[in-house]
Amino acid sequence: MPLSHVYDTYAKAATGRIMHFDVVLDEQDHDKALKYAKAWLASIGHADATVTQENCAFCHSAEAPPELRQQIDSQGYGIYKLEGCPK
Repeated sequence: MPLSHVYDTYAKAATGRIMHFDVVLDEQDHDKALKYAKAWLASIGHADATVTQENCAFCHSAEAPPELRQQIDSQGYGIYKLEGCPK
C-alpha cells in the first residue's frame, strides 16, 4: 500500500461553527489538499465556510485505512472527520 499524506484542516462555517477534519491524499500537495477541503465543504452544504492555507497544514504520512483508501481511489482524496463535522 502506498503512503498517504494527511493535512490537518480547520474550517469555519458561516454560522461560526468550527469543523476539524483531515484531508488525505496520495501525493504531498498543499494546493490540492486545500482545493479538496473546499470541494468537500461545498459537497456537505458549507460552500461558504472559510478554510485557508494556514488552516490546512501537512501533518504526517501513513497508510490509509480501508474506508479512506476507497475514498481516495474513487475521488482522489479522503476526508477523515474529527470534530464539529456533520455525521
